[in-house]
Amino acid sequence: MNNKISIGQYIPTNSILHRLDPRIKIISLVLMLVSLFLIPINSNLSSLIMLGSLLVISFILNLVAKIPFKKVIRGLKPLIFLLTFTFVIQLFTIKEGNPIFNETLYLSFSSIGAILVLLVLYNVFKRGLPFRTILFFVIVFLVFYLQYLLPYGTIYKYQFAPTDEGIIRGLFLFVRIMITVLLTSLLTFTTMTTDLNFGFESILKPLKIIKVPVDVFAMMLSLILRYIPTLLFETDKIMKAQASRGLDFNESKLKDKINQMIALLIPIFLISITRSEELSDAMEARGYVIGQRRTRIDEYKISIKDILTLTFSILVITAIIFIRIKL
Repeated sequence: MNNKISIGQYIPTNSILHRLDPRIKIISLVLMLVSLFLIPINSNLSSLIMLGSLLVISFILNLVAKIPFKKVIRGLKPLIFLLTFTFVIQLFTIKEGNPIFNETLYLSFSSIGAILVLLVLYNVFKRGLPFRTILFFVIVFLVFYLQYLLPYGTIYKYQFAPTDEGIIRGLFLFVRIMITVLLTSLLTFTTMTTDLNFGFESILKPLKIIKVPVDVFAMMLSLILRYIPTLLFETDKIMKAQASRGLDFNESKLKDKINQMIALLIPIFLISITRSEELSDAMEARGYVIGQRRTRIDEYKISIKDILTLTFSILVITAIIFIRIKL
């Protein structure tokens, strides 16, 4: 498996989290996520302490699971743009609180031209530069600084007055999304697809009373999680194969990029269909019948460590509910 792909990937490290019952892990994840979204978004000290505590817990759990730190950070990289965009939106929309500064920014011919040159240079040289994540944040800062520095040929001007409340709320949402990714990634990092299938099916079993095909949904969900990294890996292989034949996905014109994407999507669809047929044949050869009861090699039993893990999750959500009521 490509080491650059972390979404949906299982990392066997034989940690205590790997040995937990999958049902307990899924329930604990749900409780932790509910706890996270129960924390009110404001600058109250108690809210910041609760959010910070969950962030620390998320990193500690990744350490306990013995997940490489680079793998954890790599899982956050695809969300950098979303996180930054969310933060910037808060600076423009939140007017409560004390202004940190109040400056006039200019959307002018000079600033637009400078920003376009900056973005072109960034896209040309970013592949050969280290610390690209830090460089991305520097570019975001420069986009606004250029609007302040170059007012010549003004088309539109506006006041940029971020407040302390806006910054706190932006950071709050930034950290909340990051914790969500850390916790959900931890589930797939520490749980095999077959265990996830069993866990979802077991938890949703009460829905069978109202004739919901729980086992089918559980199997579909586990297969989706399993084949996300597989399809990403196949996409990476196709892109490298096409690059070896002279295609460049980064330097082409827009029209060429559209043709290249079509050339990329067609083999991906064909590979997906082929793999689904192979999987269907393999499942049928092993006696899988939709809706029929299946036996298992491993029988899961709730142990002391599972009870302690679930108790800890319940204590976390109970504490957050208690603190929120007292606010």
